[in-house]
Amino acid sequence: MFAKSLLAGAVSFALAGVAVAADLPRRAVPPVFTAVPVFTWTGIYAGTHSSYAFSDSQRITTVGNNNGTGGITNTALNVAQLRRPPSLRSEQDGIGNVGGGIGYNYQFTPGSGFVVGVETDVTWTAIAKKYAYFGPVIPGVNTVPDPSAFRQRLDYLGTVQGRLGYAFDRFLVYGTGGFAYGNVNYGAYFANGANVTAYAGRYNQIETGYVYGGGVEYAIPTDSFLNRFNFIGSFLGASAITLKAEYLRYDLGSRNVTVAATGLTAATGSYTTRFNTEGSIVRAGFNYKFGGL
Repeated sequence: MFAKSLLAGAVSFALAGVAVAADLPRRAVPPVFTAVPVFTWTGIYAGTHSSYAFSDSQRITTVGNNNGTGGITNTALNVAQLRRPPSLRSEQDGIGNVGGGIGYNYQFTPGSGFVVGVETDVTWTAIAKKYAYFGPVIPGVNTVPDPSAFRQRLDYLGTVQGRLGYAFDRFLVYGTGGFAYGNVNYGAYFANGANVTAYAGRYNQIETGYVYGGGVEYAIPTDSFLNRFNFIGSFLGASAITLKAEYLRYDLGSRNVTVAATGLTAATGSYTTRFNTEGSIVRAGFNYKFGGL
């Protein structure tokens, strides 16, 4: 009898505990937050670009190397009399072909902060210009103008540059500068009144110099519709695609070209024509960035 009373009391106590627990407020489970990755520009990148190049301060100058002694043509006098042009302004411009490059950035603090990097690239510019000049008719010297022709061309421009910039999250502003090189093609051709080439000089080699400039770059967010065009980068394992625009000023220096007698006429002696290659280039394109967010 005592055991039955004890059992009944235990059951009543347990049921009372359940009822009290049912009346207590339910404890809310705190939500789980997933941290959004902070974007960083650190990583290797590679991409392509198009360009527009133009020059506004190039000049072609010519001097005569002979004073007429010894029966040699007085080429110095020909320049003084403007039969050959002492100076011409050489302006070039044009839309370049495709270019590409590869580089590496390091951002000191993810999100916003300073970014340093190095980049090498090549732009196929293929800008060229031809110039014609006709000297005056000088009584007792010639009866028709003596024509002169010049050619100047920059086939491509390559650079190896350092970069320093500041990132505002996905927006990067930077300055750049370093080493530049490119293949140049120079030519000078002087004919007589009968249009027979009396003097000719050519130069086709790689020249070196420097480049400097700056630009902006923007990393497209992963949820942007523009990232639909990132299928190639996704296949290659790129973590982001960026758009860039930049301006560069390049200078490949000057070169003297000897314009020697061809032997096709009675003319003798020679001239020296000096070319310089410098200008500006505006580039726009995109990069695939390889590296973690």
